[in-house]
Amino acid sequence: MALTPPPSPNLLQVSVKSSSSPCLSPSVHYLLFGSPCANASPFLLQKSGLPLLPVAVKPSSLERRIKCFTTRSYTKEDRLNEPETFSAEDVAGGGDEDGGSEDLDLQQNRGSAVASPRIASSSSDSLSLGIREPVYEVLEVKSNGVVSTRKINRRQLLKSSGLRPRDIRSVDPSLFLTNSAPSILVREHAILLNLGSLRAIAMRECVLIFEYNRKGGQAFMDTLLPRLNNMNGGPCMPFELEVVEAALLSRTQRLEQRLMDLEPRVQALLEELPKKLTVDILEQLRISKQTLVELCSRAGALRQMLLDLLEDPHEIRRICIMGRNCTLKRGTDDVECSLPLEKLIAEEEEEEIEMLLENYLQRCESCHGQAERLLDSAKEMEDSISVNLRVFNSIYQLSKA
Repeated sequence: MALTPPPSPNLLQVSVKSSSSPCLSPSVHYLLFGSPCANASPFLLQKSGLPLLPVAVKPSSLERRIKCFTTRSYTKEDRLNEPETFSAEDVAGGGDEDGGSEDLDLQQNRGSAVASPRIASSSSDSLSLGIREPVYEVLEVKSNGVVSTRKINRRQLLKSSGLRPRDIRSVDPSLFLTNSAPSILVREHAILLNLGSLRAIAMRECVLIFEYNRKGGQAFMDTLLPRLNNMNGGPCMPFELEVVEAALLSRTQRLEQRLMDLEPRVQALLEELPKKLTVDILEQLRISKQTLVELCSRAGALRQMLLDLLEDPHEIRRICIMGRNCTLKRGTDDVECSLPLEKLIAEEEEEEIEMLLENYLQRCESCHGQAERLLDSAKEMEDSISVNLRVFNSIYQLSKA
């Protein structure tokens, strides 16, 4: 009885070795194609008269190819992307061995080319997953004034503070080029402070300070620790608000101190320049003007940050309800607390925070305005000197002619 090959291509991955079949050549391995019976063995197919197509391949390459065919899972998308397939009709029609071998090699090479990017992608993914987490060395200051240094990785920091990775980026010292603008970010369980060289995370019971050896961190510590000692002696604001005020106070004082050091020097240069015009004095004026530009920029950025915070009552109320069983009602941002006393305290703290921010806004505005006035005076003096030099140069050229 004749067997009809199936209409769809069917590849049987069977290797018949010469040791088990004396009728086959000992130097050739075979691949059998087009079996209509699922359970038929190669010997039953031979007896039934079904034409078989032997493909001569080397034993070493055959083992590698069979391993590749058996390990790789063929999906519908893979079959559609393959340019060449073997069908049962091709097997029944015959064909020369060299052509079949070349087609098989072509198919194998293309299959390997498709598999290689997947392996490379998997390797790159594993490498990316194997990147070591950054470890931060921070100074921990607790609400009772106890200070200690510790090392904490990113995962532990996120878990202990209830923050997200995008929140940490705002205070990450390694990203100082992308997060140089001052900011105060309020989250559910923490406040992130980025004020110049001061980068810290204030929580209910402690504050973590990054790069505490820099000037901003040291000035912050000099301001915070005396306030914590006063906290232990009587009632005061919550710890996280003490941290925020200490950060704003230390930053504002640094800007004011820089202005106080710079102002008399600029005034002396402005008085001396009309009488004595030398290269050294002009260089001092240029350096002072550059310092004033930097001071105006920093004071202006801090002023704008405080102004934006004051214009956003939602953020201020989020500070007030930290650590309390309170929520903000959607749409109106009204404070809702489980206890009436907590709501009363939160409303009082909201007023205190607004007054606190307005105080430092006025100080920043004063510092920024004074620095701008000095800068304008320095620019006017520089323009006047430039005009005089052009006049002297014209007179010299006329006298020389």
